[in-house]
Amino acid sequence: MAASAFDPIIAATRFGTGLSPRIALPASVEAMLSQLAGPDVAADALPIAGFQTMRPSMTEWVAASTGARDARGTDREEDAREAFQALKRAIDDTRRRQHLQAIARAVTTEDGLRERLVVFWADHFTVKAKNQSFRHALHPFVEDAIRPHVAGSFADMVVAVTLHPAMLTYLDQSGSVGPNSPVGERSGRGLNENLARELLELHLFGVDAGYDQRDVTELAELLTGLRYDRRHGFSYSPRWAEPGAERVMRRRYSDKADLSTVTTALRDLASRPAVSRHIARKLAVHFVAEDPSPGLIDAISLAFRESGGDLLATTHALLSHPGAWTPARQKVRRPDLFIASAFRALGLQAEDVLAIDRKSYQRWIIQPMTIMGQPFQNPTGPDGWSEAPADWITPQGLAGRITWALGAPDALMGDLPDPRAFVATALGPSPAQNVVFAANAAETRADGIGVVLSSPAFQRI
Repeated sequence: MAASAFDPIIAATRFGTGLSPRIALPASVEAMLSQLAGPDVAADALPIAGFQTMRPSMTEWVAASTGARDARGTDREEDAREAFQALKRAIDDTRRRQHLQAIARAVTTEDGLRERLVVFWADHFTVKAKNQSFRHALHPFVEDAIRPHVAGSFADMVVAVTLHPAMLTYLDQSGSVGPNSPVGERSGRGLNENLARELLELHLFGVDAGYDQRDVTELAELLTGLRYDRRHGFSYSPRWAEPGAERVMRRRYSDKADLSTVTTALRDLASRPAVSRHIARKLAVHFVAEDPSPGLIDAISLAFRESGGDLLATTHALLSHPGAWTPARQKVRRPDLFIASAFRALGLQAEDVLAIDRKSYQRWIIQPMTIMGQPFQNPTGPDGWSEAPADWITPQGLAGRITWALGAPDALMGDLPDPRAFVATALGPSPAQNVVFAANAAETRADGIGVVLSSPAFQRI
């Protein structure tokens, strides 16, 4: 990389979670990668429990919901309803704490690149809750299947994601039965191709990548046997698996019905050369521009392919290319990143974020995210959130950002910084002069802070 390409402000904003009065700017690409390769300090400081810890409450939810329904019209109705509502509040509180811990990580981390990569890969492998009992399982999915692998092996991540109960449930894999399996022949049930289709189309190759409907069907048959249920957790059941060998994208896989056949196929598919181009383009689009330079995509793709899907090497290629450091700010902070970056610029500490109560959480995080176009953990489909800046800067979305910027800091902090100093804290040592003028001219501190946070200079990265 050319010595002049690295810019600490771009490093902190485009590849991190923003500027902070408490945290030093990244010193170099090498320093950023060294942190990424090291311990996950933020996760250790602000732990979020994995899926196994959440499972008992999911079972309790179903039991309480069933109990409340069965008790209607009996003398147990009120007690059953209150028990169900108490459990619902407890699960909602768990989900809120998970979310606030994730925000606090972004606000306080010295390793902003890691947090941004977690967001990228969690969106690449999007999951949603199919029912209310699973709503607090989505952060654990990220903790289990995404976060441990952002500087590791793409193939490891693909296996972890594909076998995770959150993905199996979201894409209805547990109901997929080999038509000629013992269970299929007895029940008449058949394939569900959702997981196979999204693996090929979204997770691995992208559209128009040389596979056809037959490949989708064969992969769906290969994946039969993967199951999750509340009582037993994850399992592989040969009785559900389609017998015989499967052929996916011109490669034949074992006819042995066991989990190793599935994981071998997933690792093989994840290592195909065509995957590198898909991943490279998605990384470049997410971090740099909606229409990134071909040279940047080529460099990332080559590193991914030559390293065998090593994501640290792939990220190194992204950060080492001059095209990643173009001064033009062509991306817009998503609402979740906008809120976290604003908290970070305001100097909030982890305890400040974690102290946000239920009412304030709804008023200043959940409702504004919806208004800005990003309802929490509820993208429209498995392709995740849009990467197009125009989809975020809509009239309603922009109004939501301005309203939040003018109201949330004062409501959540009270003691606001001087806008005349804050403009450099939030935007760097050379802020746009029109923003400086507006911040200096503001009648109140809340107005001045709002002007800075709602400015294009803060919104664009």
